[in-house]
Amino acid sequence: MTSKSHPIIPGAVPLAVWRAVYFGDGVSLDPEFRGRVDAAAAAIAAIIAKGEPVYGVNTGFGKLASVRIGADDLTRLQRNIVLSHAAGVGAPLPVPVVRLIMALKLASLAQGASGVAWDNLVRLAAALERGLVPVVPGQGSVGASGDLAPLAHLTAALMGVGEFIVEGRAVEASAALAAYGLTPLELGPKEGLAFLNGTQVSTALALAGLFETERVFEAAMVTGALSVDAAKGSDGPFDARIHALRRHRGQIDVAAALRGLMTGSAIRASHVTGDGRVQDPYCLRCQPQVMGAALDLMRQVAGTLLDEANGVSDNPLVFTDTGEVISGGNFHAEPVAFAADILAMVLCEIGSIAERRIAMLVDPALSGLPAFLTPRPGLNSGFMIAQVTAAALVSENKMLAHPASVDSIPTSANQEDHVSMAAHGARRLAAMAANTGNVIAIELLAAAQGLEFHAPLVTSPALQRVTALTRELVPALVDDRHFAPDLALAGRLVMSGAVAEAAGVPRLVEARP
Repeated sequence: MTSKSHPIIPGAVPLAVWRAVYFGDGVSLDPEFRGRVDAAAAAIAAIIAKGEPVYGVNTGFGKLASVRIGADDLTRLQRNIVLSHAAGVGAPLPVPVVRLIMALKLASLAQGASGVAWDNLVRLAAALERGLVPVVPGQGSVGASGDLAPLAHLTAALMGVGEFIVEGRAVEASAALAAYGLTPLELGPKEGLAFLNGTQVSTALALAGLFETERVFEAAMVTGALSVDAAKGSDGPFDARIHALRRHRGQIDVAAALRGLMTGSAIRASHVTGDGRVQDPYCLRCQPQVMGAALDLMRQVAGTLLDEANGVSDNPLVFTDTGEVISGGNFHAEPVAFAADILAMVLCEIGSIAERRIAMLVDPALSGLPAFLTPRPGLNSGFMIAQVTAAALVSENKMLAHPASVDSIPTSANQEDHVSMAAHGARRLAAMAANTGNVIAIELLAAAQGLEFHAPLVTSPALQRVTALTRELVPALVDDRHFAPDLALAGRLVMSGAVAEAAGVPRLVEARP
């Protein structure tokens, strides 16, 4: 169960709430919206009473849409679609992602365009509130016709078929529901299709990727500033006048953040005058341009995903003002696929420029620091192989960044002949964020080590807080030791958000107004 709950306001949930849900908060279903949900369910009942053919209500699915289903089989039809479509494979999706999927599905169904019964929304909300998280295999969606297979596994668990994760362990679904006093879903006409159809899995994975990328991005600004001071670089390239002339909002904002991070550095003050170097390497000097471009794209992605999270991607849709049920294609996750591809590129570039800063720091010809940041190079290898690890991670991300959205493969006997591939395009983002986070963790340790060679001069107060936090976990590398545990600790520090928090970095990534 969660300690804090946010009300779901259908169509108007802010990005901050989706972020909070991913990181552990709960949601609540406001009874104020029951009227619109009941009206849509009543519209479905009226259509059934007339005997009119409506896709997925009294017809088969996909290529079988022309097959009429008799009134006596309408409930069985909905159970069948869930069980037959629960055909996913692979490792289960992470619990925070599945919780976000459940919240997204709840927000979509609560808008009253899907024709589901209010009681089934209450059951979904109750499972989420009590911490019952369906086991959902991660592979099986092509990102169109909705995320059918993974959403079928989620729905099946709510029906008592499959498994839930409860307090960290897998429990048979019907037993878990009974243990928490919850009634399984009982699906009426249209309801199975409504629970299965939609982009909630792709969207949750992409949102999770965005939120993890935010933390990596924020930490990378901090480590980038640390590297500037460690290399006795200039903060002149962060001058506001430079960036105002180019006009890009992200570039302007990143430059301002970097200036703030370096304000008050005694190391910087020590070489403002009399420094024979004219310009720094691009990895230091062009941070506002590279990270600013990344920030602009992250903001664009945030806007796209917020629209998707607050939209309805079911099919067909119920319009209660006219009583119509209209088939369309809102389940096609092309916007999410494009957003995921953009985030993949962003993660590549954050890691790529950071790896170049690490390479610069370990090279005495470029940084002026001892070779590989060790006081006794030769006897010790210092950060030599840590930089190689960073290079390996950056290259792995380049491979993973191949765009998913440009691929398509026909499904359902060519009825569903163009698909988005959004689900796996978004699913890879977690691995890419972890890779980039580890690159930033290596830079954090390398830059902190580099700064210490300038003692008694110290860096800025903001960056001193970061190095103090780092040294609480990882001591300076005086002589070679088993390095992997240090990297793991630094990686957790980066991915927790603690680095940016210690430096006081403002949250820069929000959806555009």
